[in-house]
Amino acid sequence: MQRKPPRRTRERILALSLRLFNEHGEPNVTTSAIAEGMNISPGNLYYHFHNKEEIVDALFEAYERDVDALLALPARRTADVEDAWLFLHLLFETILKHRFVYRDLDDLLTRNTRIGARFRGIMERKAAAARRLCDGLAAAGQLHATDYELQALSTNMVVVATWWLSYEHVRDARRFGDPQWQDGALARGAFQVMALAGAYLSGDARRLFERLALQYLDASRRAG
Repeated sequence: MQRKPPRRTRERILALSLRLFNEHGEPNVTTSAIAEGMNISPGNLYYHFHNKEEIVDALFEAYERDVDALLALPARRTADVEDAWLFLHLLFETILKHRFVYRDLDDLLTRNTRIGARFRGIMERKAAAARRLCDGLAAAGQLHATDYELQALSTNMVVVATWWLSYEHVRDARRFGDPQWQDGALARGAFQVMALAGAYLSGDARRLFERLALQYLDASRRAG
């Protein structure tokens, strides 16, 4: 069995930085702490990244690639309610993986105008993907709403999805690092976003929504 080649130093720096940023918040992590965690000299770190901003930029690019790959899914075919649940859960997993972006969002966007512009673009693409999901459900006769209701619904879905983990962190910061608690947070987030659309669903779609909602809420309770 062929062994995987060891990760390069640059990749290991990014992996460690992502973990530290997620755990402690990006503003609270210094390049010295990253170098110490890597067991390398600051000069070796400087060889790969001249400053922390370059590390943040590289991590944000990885986040943007992950999100854009996911946001392309609703455009490939008309989704049903179960597809929407899966899409939302994958979206929350992606947000959790890169949660440092959301943890100190206002500070990050204020300090880095380039990331600010790119994050606004991501928000717009999230809203477009949410609208495609809603339009697909409407075209299939599973969702009944006016055009302005669909627009408001799409926007509200993005707002809740974007700031849900911040809400969970404020609600219980002590437990937020627990993987089981995080699983529960993802389940609750997916439910809260889909619940926005629940009032507009009918027929089989409504019954499927209620069944999936019970499953998610039960999983959320068991996870913490």
